[in-house]
Amino acid sequence: MIELEPGNALDINLKEDGQGRDRVVLSMQAHGCTLNLTPHQARVLATELIMAVNRAEVRNNLKHNQNMVRGAQSLEQKRNLFNQAYAK
Repeated sequence: MIELEPGNALDINLKEDGQGRDRVVLSMQAHGCTLNLTPHQARVLATELIMAVNRAEVRNNLKHNQNMVRGAQSLEQKRNLFNQAYAK
């Protein structure tokens, strides 16, 4: 079970349908919604989730690194201004 927010959780279970085939069942408690997926559909969903998380992490890292670079550049510019003033 994955708690999404207080009072709302996502439950993931493996069940058999009436013909003995495996199904992956995702249920949201608060909304009463259920996704009943084949293993292949569940795998595709999991892959899409992982790819979206990876894109979000890359985007976050790029933003973080750009801020670090901008901070380093401004510090270097300040040093150059100080050195120029000191050299005069």
